[in-house]
Amino acid sequence: MSDLHFYEPRNGHRDVPGLAHDPLNSIVAPRPIGWISTLAADGTRNLAPYSFFTLLNYRPPIVGFASIGWKDSVANITAMGEFVWNLATRDLAAPMNASAAMVAAGVDEFELAGLEGAPSRLVAPPRVAASPVAFECRHTQTLRLQGIDGAEIDTWLILGEVVGIHIAPHLIEDGAYRTAAARPILRGGGPGDYFEITEDALFKMRRPA
Repeated sequence: MSDLHFYEPRNGHRDVPGLAHDPLNSIVAPRPIGWISTLAADGTRNLAPYSFFTLLNYRPPIVGFASIGWKDSVANITAMGEFVWNLATRDLAAPMNASAAMVAAGVDEFELAGLEGAPSRLVAPPRVAASPVAFECRHTQTLRLQGIDGAEIDTWLILGEVVGIHIAPHLIEDGAYRTAAARPILRGGGPGDYFEITEDALFKMRRPA
């Protein structure tokens, strides 16, 4: 196709006719939300959503999220070695968004967002009580990202092994987890685009033998 938009990210997109807004995070979308709860060394609870998040391995299960800047979540995980991923659902969209506020390190985002915490079994940070799924995680690696020139970027990739999983019983049917039943939300592009997973969006396709 000869009519494709093309730009080099290092030079920006604004000189390309028709690209008034950077399309990158709208293209790589929707993205699962890393709603991460941690504890500071003094016991202060922290809760924050990260849209650069995913599952990276099955056995052992490894999840990871990237933080642009050394934020409280990264500092807490580095110091304490544990975190919890909480599933963000449509019913929890507003408090999830509230927990994204840029506030001082001593602020408890559970209280800020009007959320109750629930005790974890194997790690110290609490879960979001209203979230139907939570992964208790232990920190395995921190990687500072680099560009192709080798220069370090102020973005930190945090990896953790899932050591415990909580699932609400209503999400299990015939022994299988029903993804859409939880109504998970995912981050899109722009300043505030989100998507919800629903049953009517489902299609099935087997991997070739």
